[in-house]
Amino acid sequence: MIARSEITGLLLAGGRAQRMGGIDKGLVPFQGKPLIEHAIQRLGPQVSGLLINANRNQDIYSQYGYPIVADENQDFAGPLAGYLVGLKTCKTPYLVTAPCDSPLFPTDLVMALANRLEKQDANIAYASSQDSAGKIWAQPVFCLMKREVLDSLEQFLANGQRKIDRWFASQDACTTIFANESAFTNANTPEELAQLEKFTN
Repeated sequence: MIARSEITGLLLAGGRAQRMGGIDKGLVPFQGKPLIEHAIQRLGPQVSGLLINANRNQDIYSQYGYPIVADENQDFAGPLAGYLVGLKTCKTPYLVTAPCDSPLFPTDLVMALANRLEKQDANIAYASSQDSAGKIWAQPVFCLMKREVLDSLEQFLANGQRKIDRWFASQDACTTIFANESAFTNANTPEELAQLEKFTN
């Protein structure tokens, strides 16, 4: 069984947030506090330690007391760039990732992914959600991976690739389905964030 002490959490707050008007999404208020605080409270108890992937406002993020890791290239290359620096920085055998803009993600996320990873003897386990119609939606930014996939990811990005699903396809990836379809709801626009506030009040 994979122990919590073997897993480092990486919170992804390094995107451009273009649909939010380019503001730093992790610092946007939700229920009276920045989204990054919700993410810390959700993921922190599930892992041995946290890293925050941020490419701007690093002085603000550093006030939370966790190491701040920036993408190696400042071209906002997407989640995989965050995965890469997380894998290079973490000292544990496993890294789990979560975005800063989904404040309702499951409090048993890591345990479920770890169980699936171990059962499948896979290198990567990612979350999926199931909607009321039974359709499965991949949630690849919620992902547990072995640190040994680092070389593969570095090569993938060096070749100019950025698509998460394409990298997953090259790995021994598996998924865990979470029945609560709202658990992975994220806020890409101010309107979506307002709807999320309404939904949770």
